[in-house]
Amino acid sequence: MPRGRHRSTRRRRTQRGASSLELAILAPSILALIFISIQTALWLYGRSVALNAAQEGVSRLRLVQPPLYTEAIGEKVRVDIEAYAQQLGGNSLGDAKVLPPSYNNPEGQVSFTVTGETISLVPGLHLEVNRTATGQIEQFEADDDN
Repeated sequence: MPRGRHRSTRRRRTQRGASSLELAILAPSILALIFISIQTALWLYGRSVALNAAQEGVSRLRLVQPPLYTEAIGEKVRVDIEAYAQQLGGNSLGDAKVLPPSYNNPEGQVSFTVTGETISLVPGLHLEVNRTATGQIEQFEADDDN
């Protein structure tokens, strides 16, 4: 019987520290996976904010009738949308900029482009976001009641 006990204690001694070693090997990989997941979520949220702001600009500007549209109206809506993007994004979409709108009367299209930079967990990593939304200009016509 002493031999059997000796073997089991020998096995226990060879297994000592195995859990610590496994954790030391796996922990950096798990932490890297967690940071990559968080960074991806922040980037996707920044894209969502930029697209939402661009869609809001299109929604506002597509109701302006072509004879009434001026550069001043486009600039006013652009400034409002830039403030909206900065408020909506907060820190997650830094330096949000809205390019001047494209109001194309012959084709009946209006589009906005919103750009910005998302938060980065890695120092020195700059993730740009650039989203564009396009929509049809609504054109209202009077009914001909003769």
